[in-house]
Amino acid sequence: MPKFAKPWFRPARGVWYVTFGTRQINLGPDRTAAFEEYARLIAEPKQRPLAPAHSLPAVIDAFLEWLQPRRAPDTFEWYRYRLERLARRYPTLRASLLTVAMVEDWVDEYPLSVTSRRNYFRCAKKCLKWARSRGLVRRNRIRDLEIPAAESREVVLTADEYQLLLSLIRDEHFRDLVVTTWETGCRPQESLRVEARHVDLDNQRWVFPKSESKNKKLSRVVYLTDTAVAITRRRLEASPQGPLFRMRSGKPWTTDAANNMVWRIQIRLGQSRMQEQGLEVSEQAIRELIPRLAPTRKVKGKSEKKSDRLLRQEAHRKLTYKLACSLAPRWSLYALRHTWATNALQKGVDPLTTAILMGHSDPSTLSKVYQHVALNPVHMLNQARKAAE
Repeated sequence: MPKFAKPWFRPARGVWYVTFGTRQINLGPDRTAAFEEYARLIAEPKQRPLAPAHSLPAVIDAFLEWLQPRRAPDTFEWYRYRLERLARRYPTLRASLLTVAMVEDWVDEYPLSVTSRRNYFRCAKKCLKWARSRGLVRRNRIRDLEIPAAESREVVLTADEYQLLLSLIRDEHFRDLVVTTWETGCRPQESLRVEARHVDLDNQRWVFPKSESKNKKLSRVVYLTDTAVAITRRRLEASPQGPLFRMRSGKPWTTDAANNMVWRIQIRLGQSRMQEQGLEVSEQAIRELIPRLAPTRKVKGKSEKKSDRLLRQEAHRKLTYKLACSLAPRWSLYALRHTWATNALQKGVDPLTTAILMGHSDPSTLSKVYQHVALNPVHMLNQARKAAE
Protein backbone atom coordinates (compact mmCIF):
# COMPACT_ATOMS: atom_id res chain seq x y z
CA MET A 1 0.00 0.00 0.00
CA PRO A 2 1.56 3.34 -1.00
CA LYS A 3 2.54 5.77 1.75
CA PHE A 4 1.67 9.46 1.56
CA ALA A 5 3.23 12.43 3.33
CA LYS A 6 1.06 13.86 6.09
CA PRO A 7 0.02 17.53 6.31
CA TRP A 8 2.25 19.76 8.41
CA PHE A 9 1.74 23.23 9.88
CA ARG A 10 3.96 26.23 9.09
CA PRO A 11 3.67 28.63 12.07
CA ALA A 12 5.34 31.52 10.24
CA ARG A 13 2.38 31.68 7.87
CA GLY A 14 -0.32 30.01 9.91
CA VAL A 15 -1.04 27.61 7.05
CA TRP A 16 -1.14 23.82 6.62
CA TYR A 17 0.96 22.24 3.85
CA VAL A 18 1.56 18.79 2.43
CA THR A 19 4.66 17.82 0.48
CA PHE A 20 4.31 15.67 -2.63
CA GLY A 21 7.71 15.02 -4.16
CA THR A 22 9.49 18.37 -4.28
CA ARG A 23 6.28 20.36 -4.19
CA GLN A 24 4.65 21.98 -1.16
CA ILE A 25 0.89 22.31 -1.50
CA ASN A 26 -0.96 24.97 0.47
CA LEU A 27 -3.95 23.42 2.26
CA GLY A 28 -5.16 26.59 3.97
CA PRO A 29 -5.17 27.83 7.59
CA ASP A 30 -8.03 25.70 8.95
CA ARG A 31 -6.92 22.27 10.18
CA THR A 32 -10.17 20.43 9.45
CA ALA A 33 -10.47 21.88 5.95
CA ALA A 34 -6.78 21.18 5.34
CA PHE A 35 -7.15 17.48 6.10
CA GLU A 36 -10.27 17.28 3.97
CA GLU A 37 -8.35 18.80 1.05
CA TYR A 38 -5.49 16.41 1.78
CA ALA A 39 -7.89 13.46 1.59
CA ARG A 40 -9.22 14.74 -1.73
CA LEU A 41 -5.71 15.03 -3.15
CA ILE A 42 -4.87 11.51 -2.04
CA ALA A 43 -8.03 10.20 -3.71
CA GLU A 44 -7.34 12.14 -6.92
CA PRO A 45 -3.55 12.12 -7.32
CA LYS A 46 -3.69 13.33 -10.90
CA GLN A 47 -4.97 16.71 -9.75
CA ARG A 48 -2.18 17.33 -7.22
CA PRO A 49 -0.07 19.62 -9.40
CA LEU A 50 -3.08 21.87 -10.01
CA ALA A 51 -3.93 22.56 -6.38
CA PRO A 52 -1.25 25.11 -5.39
CA ALA A 53 -0.55 26.76 -8.71
CA HIS A 54 -2.91 29.69 -8.28
CA SER A 55 -2.62 30.52 -4.55
CA LEU A 56 -0.67 33.60 -3.53
CA PRO A 57 1.56 31.72 -1.01
CA ALA A 58 2.43 29.16 -3.69
CA VAL A 59 3.38 31.91 -6.14
CA ILE A 60 5.50 33.56 -3.45
CA ASP A 61 7.22 30.24 -2.71
CA ALA A 62 7.98 29.77 -6.40
CA PHE A 63 9.34 33.31 -6.71
CA LEU A 64 11.58 32.93 -3.65
CA GLU A 65 12.84 29.58 -4.90
CA TRP A 66 13.76 31.22 -8.20
CA LEU A 67 15.28 34.26 -6.48
CA GLN A 68 17.52 32.56 -3.89
CA PRO A 69 20.35 31.33 -6.16
CA ARG A 70 20.29 34.60 -8.13
CA ARG A 71 20.68 37.13 -5.31
CA ALA A 72 22.97 37.70 -2.36
CA PRO A 73 21.74 36.17 0.94
CA ASP A 74 20.91 39.60 2.40
CA THR A 75 18.92 40.57 -0.69
CA PHE A 76 17.03 37.28 -0.65
CA GLU A 77 16.21 37.74 3.04
CA TRP A 78 15.02 41.29 2.29
CA TYR A 79 12.42 39.86 -0.11
CA ARG A 80 11.59 36.80 1.97
CA TYR A 81 10.77 38.74 5.14
CA ARG A 82 8.26 41.02 3.41
CA LEU A 83 6.69 38.41 1.15
CA GLU A 84 6.22 36.00 4.06
CA ARG A 85 4.12 38.71 5.68
CA LEU A 86 2.04 39.05 2.51
CA ALA A 87 1.51 35.28 2.40
CA ARG A 88 0.33 35.28 6.02
CA ARG A 89 -2.09 38.12 5.29
CA TYR A 90 -3.79 36.27 2.40
CA PRO A 91 -3.12 32.55 2.99
CA THR A 92 -5.84 31.19 0.69
CA LEU A 93 -6.17 33.94 -1.91
CA ARG A 94 -5.68 33.20 -5.59
CA ALA A 95 -2.71 35.26 -6.76
CA SER A 96 -4.64 36.55 -9.78
CA LEU A 97 -7.23 38.09 -7.40
CA LEU A 98 -4.72 40.20 -5.44
CA THR A 99 -5.71 43.83 -5.98
CA VAL A 100 -4.08 47.20 -5.35
CA ALA A 101 -6.49 47.83 -2.47
CA MET A 102 -5.52 44.53 -0.85
CA VAL A 103 -1.82 45.37 -1.03
CA GLU A 104 -2.46 48.82 0.42
CA ASP A 105 -4.55 47.33 3.26
CA TRP A 106 -1.74 44.87 3.99
CA VAL A 107 0.91 47.58 4.15
CA ASP A 108 -1.33 49.83 6.25
CA GLU A 109 -1.29 47.21 9.00
CA TYR A 110 2.31 48.11 9.84
CA PRO A 111 3.67 51.42 11.22
CA LEU A 112 6.09 52.01 8.35
CA SER A 113 8.04 54.97 7.07
CA VAL A 114 7.52 56.15 3.48
CA THR A 115 10.62 54.28 2.34
CA SER A 116 9.56 51.07 4.12
CA ARG A 117 6.10 51.29 2.50
CA ARG A 118 7.83 51.68 -0.84
CA ASN A 119 9.87 48.53 -0.19
CA TYR A 120 6.78 46.48 0.68
CA PHE A 121 5.04 47.65 -2.49
CA ARG A 122 8.13 46.86 -4.57
CA CYS A 123 8.30 43.30 -3.24
CA ALA A 124 4.66 42.55 -4.00
CA LYS A 125 4.79 44.12 -7.44
CA LYS A 126 7.99 42.36 -8.46
CA CYS A 127 6.68 38.98 -7.31
CA LEU A 128 3.45 39.25 -9.31
CA LYS A 129 5.26 40.62 -12.36
CA TRP A 130 7.59 37.63 -12.26
CA ALA A 131 4.65 35.23 -11.84
CA ARG A 132 2.86 36.76 -14.84
CA SER A 133 6.00 36.47 -16.99
CA ARG A 134 6.30 32.78 -16.07
CA GLY A 135 2.65 32.04 -16.76
CA LEU A 136 1.84 31.22 -13.12
CA VAL A 137 -0.97 33.80 -13.11
CA ARG A 138 -3.15 34.86 -16.01
CA ARG A 139 -3.75 38.36 -14.70
CA ASN A 140 -1.65 40.76 -12.66
CA ARG A 141 -4.09 43.16 -11.00
CA ILE A 142 -1.36 45.14 -9.21
CA ARG A 143 0.54 45.96 -12.38
CA ASP A 144 -0.44 49.62 -12.04
CA LEU A 145 0.28 49.81 -8.29
CA GLU A 146 1.87 53.20 -7.62
CA ILE A 147 5.11 52.98 -5.67
CA PRO A 148 5.92 56.06 -3.54
CA ALA A 149 9.25 57.80 -3.93
CA ALA A 150 11.90 56.94 -1.35
CA GLU A 151 12.55 59.23 1.58
CA SER A 152 15.97 60.65 2.22
CA ARG A 153 17.76 58.64 4.91
CA GLU A 154 19.49 61.67 6.35
CA VAL A 155 18.61 60.90 9.96
CA VAL A 156 21.14 62.47 12.31
CA LEU A 157 20.86 62.29 16.08
CA THR A 158 21.97 65.16 18.28
CA ALA A 159 23.86 64.42 21.48
CA ASP A 160 20.68 65.03 23.47
CA GLU A 161 18.67 62.67 21.26
CA TYR A 162 21.33 59.99 21.68
CA GLN A 163 21.13 60.32 25.47
CA LEU A 164 17.33 60.13 25.22
CA LEU A 165 17.63 56.95 23.16
CA LEU A 166 19.92 55.38 25.77
CA SER A 167 17.50 56.31 28.55
CA LEU A 168 14.70 54.46 26.76
CA ILE A 169 16.68 51.23 26.35
CA ARG A 170 15.83 48.72 29.06
CA ASP A 171 17.82 45.80 27.66
CA GLU A 172 21.54 45.95 28.46
CA HIS A 173 22.33 43.62 25.56
CA PHE A 174 20.73 45.98 23.08
CA ARG A 175 22.41 48.94 24.77
CA ASP A 176 25.82 47.41 24.04
CA LEU A 177 24.86 47.05 20.38
CA VAL A 178 23.67 50.67 20.17
CA VAL A 179 26.70 52.15 21.97
CA THR A 180 29.16 50.19 19.84
CA THR A 181 27.48 51.35 16.62
CA TRP A 182 27.53 54.96 17.86
CA GLU A 183 31.21 54.74 18.82
CA THR A 184 32.48 53.07 15.65
CA GLY A 185 30.11 54.04 12.83
CA CYS A 186 30.07 50.41 11.67
CA ARG A 187 27.34 49.01 9.47
CA PRO A 188 24.52 47.25 11.34
CA GLN A 189 25.28 44.07 9.41
CA GLU A 190 28.83 44.23 10.80
CA SER A 191 27.89 44.68 14.45
CA LEU A 192 25.23 41.98 14.12
CA ARG A 193 27.67 39.50 12.57
CA VAL A 194 30.99 40.19 14.24
CA GLU A 195 32.41 37.08 15.90
CA ALA A 196 35.27 36.40 18.28
CA ARG A 197 37.48 35.37 15.35
CA HIS A 198 37.18 38.87 13.87
CA VAL A 199 38.46 40.63 17.00
CA ASP A 200 42.00 42.03 17.15
CA LEU A 201 42.22 43.58 20.61
CA ASP A 202 45.93 44.42 20.33
CA ASN A 203 45.12 46.91 17.59
CA GLN A 204 41.61 47.81 18.86
CA ARG A 205 39.76 46.67 15.78
CA TRP A 206 37.53 44.10 14.11
CA VAL A 207 38.86 42.60 10.88
CA PHE A 208 36.47 40.98 8.41
CA PRO A 209 38.20 39.02 5.62
CA LYS A 210 37.57 40.02 2.03
CA SER A 211 35.10 37.16 1.54
CA GLU A 212 32.94 38.53 4.38
CA SER A 213 33.14 42.23 3.58
CA LYS A 214 30.33 44.05 1.83
CA ASN A 215 32.15 44.82 -1.41
CA LYS A 216 34.10 41.50 -1.52
CA LYS A 217 37.13 43.45 -2.76
CA LEU A 218 38.99 44.43 0.39
CA SER A 219 39.11 43.34 4.00
CA ARG A 220 36.85 45.45 6.20
CA VAL A 221 38.46 46.94 9.31
CA VAL A 222 36.37 48.55 12.06
CA TYR A 223 38.45 50.57 14.52
CA LEU A 224 37.25 50.63 18.12
CA THR A 225 37.23 53.47 20.61
CA ASP A 226 38.07 52.71 24.24
CA THR A 227 34.37 52.40 25.03
CA ALA A 228 33.82 50.00 22.13
CA VAL A 229 36.88 47.97 23.19
CA ALA A 230 35.51 47.62 26.72
CA ILE A 231 32.19 46.34 25.36
CA THR A 232 33.98 43.97 22.98
CA ARG A 233 36.06 42.54 25.84
CA ARG A 234 32.97 41.97 27.94
CA ARG A 235 31.17 40.31 25.05
CA LEU A 236 34.19 38.11 24.33
CA GLU A 237 34.10 36.80 27.89
CA ALA A 238 30.41 35.97 27.52
CA SER A 239 30.71 34.56 23.96
CA PRO A 240 34.26 33.32 23.28
CA GLN A 241 32.99 31.67 20.10
CA GLY A 242 30.46 32.76 17.51
CA PRO A 243 28.63 36.11 17.32
CA LEU A 244 29.56 38.62 20.02
CA PHE A 245 26.31 40.51 20.33
CA ARG A 246 23.52 38.32 21.64
CA MET A 247 20.04 38.82 22.97
CA ARG A 248 18.98 38.00 26.51
CA SER A 249 17.99 34.53 25.30
CA GLY A 250 21.56 33.89 24.17
CA LYS A 251 20.65 33.89 20.49
CA PRO A 252 22.52 36.29 18.16
CA TRP A 253 20.81 39.55 17.30
CA THR A 254 19.08 39.56 13.92
CA THR A 255 18.01 42.49 11.78
CA ASP A 256 14.36 41.81 12.59
CA ALA A 257 15.02 41.59 16.33
CA ALA A 258 17.01 44.85 16.34
CA ASN A 259 14.34 46.64 14.27
CA ASN A 260 11.60 45.38 16.59
CA MET A 261 13.52 46.68 19.60
CA VAL A 262 13.87 50.12 17.99
CA TRP A 263 10.17 50.08 17.10
CA ARG A 264 9.22 49.33 20.70
CA ILE A 265 11.38 52.23 21.85
CA GLN A 266 9.62 54.50 19.35
CA ILE A 267 6.23 53.34 20.64
CA ARG A 268 7.31 53.91 24.25
CA LEU A 269 8.48 57.45 23.51
CA GLY A 270 5.39 58.21 21.41
CA GLN A 271 3.01 57.00 24.10
CA SER A 272 4.70 59.17 26.72
CA ARG A 273 4.24 62.18 24.44
CA MET A 274 0.60 61.22 23.92
CA GLN A 275 0.13 61.39 27.69
CA GLU A 276 1.94 64.73 27.89
CA GLN A 277 -0.28 66.20 25.18
CA GLY A 278 -3.47 64.51 26.37
CA LEU A 279 -3.99 62.68 23.06
CA GLU A 280 -6.18 59.59 22.68
CA VAL A 281 -7.50 57.49 19.83
CA SER A 282 -11.03 58.57 18.88
CA GLU A 283 -13.95 56.19 19.15
CA GLN A 284 -14.96 57.03 15.57
CA ALA A 285 -11.54 55.98 14.25
CA ILE A 286 -11.86 52.67 16.08
CA ARG A 287 -15.31 51.99 14.59
CA GLU A 288 -14.05 52.83 11.09
CA LEU A 289 -11.05 50.49 11.37
CA ILE A 290 -12.85 47.42 12.76
CA PRO A 291 -14.53 46.42 9.41
CA ARG A 292 -11.08 46.44 7.75
CA LEU A 293 -9.57 43.97 10.23
CA ALA A 294 -9.40 40.24 9.59
CA PRO A 295 -12.56 38.76 11.17
CA THR A 296 -10.84 35.51 12.17
CA ARG A 297 -7.65 34.44 13.86
CA LYS A 298 -5.66 31.20 13.98
CA VAL A 299 -5.40 29.28 17.25
CA LYS A 300 -3.26 26.12 17.13
CA GLY A 301 -3.77 25.92 13.39
CA LYS A 302 -7.53 26.32 13.57
CA SER A 303 -9.43 29.37 12.37
CA GLU A 304 -11.82 30.95 14.85
CA LYS A 305 -13.97 34.07 14.71
CA LYS A 306 -12.79 37.10 16.67
CA SER A 307 -15.15 38.47 19.30
CA ASP A 308 -16.34 42.07 19.10
CA ARG A 309 -14.25 42.86 22.17
CA LEU A 310 -11.12 41.39 20.59
CA LEU A 311 -11.69 43.33 17.36
CA ARG A 312 -12.09 46.56 19.31
CA GLN A 313 -8.91 45.90 21.30
CA GLU A 314 -6.99 45.17 18.10
CA ALA A 315 -8.25 48.35 16.41
CA HIS A 316 -7.43 50.45 19.50
CA ARG A 317 -3.94 48.98 19.69
CA LYS A 318 -3.16 49.54 16.00
CA LEU A 319 -4.39 53.14 16.07
CA THR A 320 -2.53 53.87 19.32
CA TYR A 321 0.72 52.56 17.88
CA LYS A 322 0.20 54.54 14.69
CA LEU A 323 -0.40 57.76 16.61
CA ALA A 324 2.55 57.09 18.90
CA CYS A 325 4.86 56.51 15.93
CA SER A 326 3.79 59.84 14.42
CA LEU A 327 4.93 61.64 17.59
CA ALA A 328 8.34 59.99 17.98
CA PRO A 329 11.36 59.85 15.67
CA ARG A 330 12.14 56.63 13.84
CA TRP A 331 15.72 55.90 14.93
CA SER A 332 17.73 52.93 13.74
CA LEU A 333 21.20 51.44 13.96
CA TYR A 334 21.88 52.84 10.51
CA ALA A 335 21.00 56.34 11.76
CA LEU A 336 23.79 55.97 14.34
CA ARG A 337 26.26 55.17 11.55
CA HIS A 338 24.97 58.14 9.60
CA THR A 339 25.42 60.37 12.64
CA TRP A 340 28.98 59.10 13.17
CA ALA A 341 29.95 60.10 9.64
CA THR A 342 28.32 63.51 9.98
CA ASN A 343 30.11 64.18 13.26
CA ALA A 344 33.43 63.05 11.83
CA LEU A 345 33.15 65.47 8.89
CA GLN A 346 32.04 68.36 11.08
CA LYS A 347 34.90 67.76 13.52
CA GLY A 348 37.45 68.09 10.77
CA VAL A 349 38.26 64.47 9.85
CA ASP A 350 39.16 64.59 6.18
CA PRO A 351 36.66 62.95 3.79
CA LEU A 352 39.10 60.29 2.55
CA THR A 353 39.89 59.07 6.06
CA THR A 354 36.20 59.15 6.99
CA ALA A 355 35.33 57.09 3.92
CA ILE A 356 38.03 54.51 4.76
CA LEU A 357 36.89 54.26 8.38
CA MET A 358 33.32 53.69 7.18
CA GLY A 359 34.38 50.97 4.77
CA HIS A 360 33.41 52.76 1.55
CA SER A 361 35.17 51.28 -1.46
CA ASP A 362 34.42 54.48 -3.38
CA PRO A 363 35.22 57.70 -1.43
CA SER A 364 32.82 59.64 -3.65
CA THR A 365 29.96 57.85 -1.88
CA LEU A 366 30.57 60.12 1.08
CA SER A 367 29.92 63.29 -0.91
CA LYS A 368 26.78 61.83 -2.48
CA VAL A 369 25.17 60.56 0.71
CA TYR A 370 26.26 63.23 3.18
CA GLN A 371 25.60 66.38 1.17
CA HIS A 372 23.43 67.67 4.02
CA VAL A 373 26.62 68.55 5.92
CA ALA A 374 26.98 71.44 3.47
CA LEU A 375 23.61 72.76 4.67
CA ASN A 376 24.92 73.36 8.20
CA PRO A 377 25.65 77.13 8.12
CA VAL A 378 27.88 77.11 11.21
CA HIS A 379 30.03 74.30 9.87
CA MET A 380 30.32 75.84 6.41
CA LEU A 381 31.16 79.29 7.82
CA ASN A 382 33.98 77.79 9.91
CA GLN A 383 35.30 75.97 6.85
CA ALA A 384 35.18 79.19 4.82
CA ARG A 385 37.16 80.99 7.53
CA LYS A 386 39.78 78.22 7.55
CA ALA A 387 40.12 78.51 3.78
CA ALA A 388 40.73 82.25 4.09
CA GLU A 389 43.43 81.96 6.77
